[in-house]
Amino acid sequence: MGISFGSINTGLPKDIVKQIIEAEKIPIKKMEGRKGKVKAKQDLVSDLVKRMEDMRALLNTNADARNLKEIQANYNDKIVGVTMDKNKAKPGSHQIEVVQLAQKSSAMTSGFEDKEESYIGVGYIQYHLPNGESRDIYVDSENATLSGVAKLINNTPDAGMTAKVIDDGSGSESPYRLILSLSDTGDASKAEFPYFYFVDGENDFFLEKEREAQDAIIKVDGFEVQLPENKAKDIIDGVTVDLKKAVPGEEFTLQVSEDIGKISEKISDMVDKINSVLSFIKEQNTLDENSDTTKTLGGDFILQTIEGRLRSSMFKNILTEEGYKRAGDIGITFQRDGLLKLDSKKFDNMLSSNYTVVSQVLTGFVSEETGNSPGLVDNLKDAVSETLKSPGGILRSRQRSLRNNISQIDRRIQQKQRVIERKEKNLKDKFARLEGTISKIKNQGAGIAALGAQANPVTQLG
Repeated sequence: MGISFGSINTGLPKDIVKQIIEAEKIPIKKMEGRKGKVKAKQDLVSDLVKRMEDMRALLNTNADARNLKEIQANYNDKIVGVTMDKNKAKPGSHQIEVVQLAQKSSAMTSGFEDKEESYIGVGYIQYHLPNGESRDIYVDSENATLSGVAKLINNTPDAGMTAKVIDDGSGSESPYRLILSLSDTGDASKAEFPYFYFVDGENDFFLEKEREAQDAIIKVDGFEVQLPENKAKDIIDGVTVDLKKAVPGEEFTLQVSEDIGKISEKISDMVDKINSVLSFIKEQNTLDENSDTTKTLGGDFILQTIEGRLRSSMFKNILTEEGYKRAGDIGITFQRDGLLKLDSKKFDNMLSSNYTVVSQVLTGFVSEETGNSPGLVDNLKDAVSETLKSPGGILRSRQRSLRNNISQIDRRIQQKQRVIERKEKNLKDKFARLEGTISKIKNQGAGIAALGAQANPVTQLG
């Protein structure tokens, strides 16, 4: 009777090595589970850092009275356009009247039938610039058309003059004319238009109409002001007025004031950014018997610290020229749910009635006696910066700690994997040798059995 062996001659299961290795991998799976929990916390801390950084960025854009300030202008936009430098413009009311627009020296020539074909003759144009210099434009036979002369003038870098060909719209047989214009407007830019000398042209080529340069004239609060161009830059601090149209006798008010809506929107955005952080903290701290705190930040001291610093900043007394104020005095208060709320109506009313004090509550107050006193934005910036500073800030420290923790787990996993790989190789080698040995024994047993079967029974009995 033959000897019975397992599937690999040893009697052991086929996947014995695999089973052993799977058992060896159990610690790796546990480490990966721990890593997953640490990674979940790391993601939450990164989320909180992003919210804090967004808050800090918005606070920085409104860090002082200059950045917080927004202004607007009300005016007759059919007559003028207005641009303002909010750092220089001051609230105020100004009476404006545009009496006369500035214009540049220009002239129009006699007409020709065709701008490209009509021959105006050869010769030159001579004119004198406002600075006293004279210019000569010579016209040869190759350029002896209206378009040719315009091209010569426009391609002369120091001509001080531009030219264009127009159709005067008269419907006459000679509608095409050349218009010559100096580059600058104003009385100081008057040119003496000139002298044309042309011979052999189809028609006489001469200046038919001329318009002298002139200054713009506006009235500001009843007083006339002359301007060399159609733009008033220095009449009202921080305000540039573009003159669109002259309507003598039509006076209008240019009203410069704080843009309450834009400032209120800025503070509303600031409150939203703070609430983004407070909402995150509230959500993490909402725990019950089913909460897995190994994957969340619930009850973590960094949340308590951040919330405490933000609340402390919001409740600090702030010095203004009217004494100490708080954020609640301008309409920023905590609600029962722990989040901030901006009472827009109260805030807007405060801005309208006492912009200076609201600005001081938000961005601080400077006086000879007290020096620089921080405002609400300064206090919040300090709280956020203390949290985010590197390397000592609590959020940066926590990020670094979690990152190091994950790195340590990764190293342990890698070390364990290398050990398992070596063990797997050794086991496979051992079982291969064992299988070979058992196979030889089996073969030897089979040979002995065969010899026994071939022997004479009588001889065997002796």
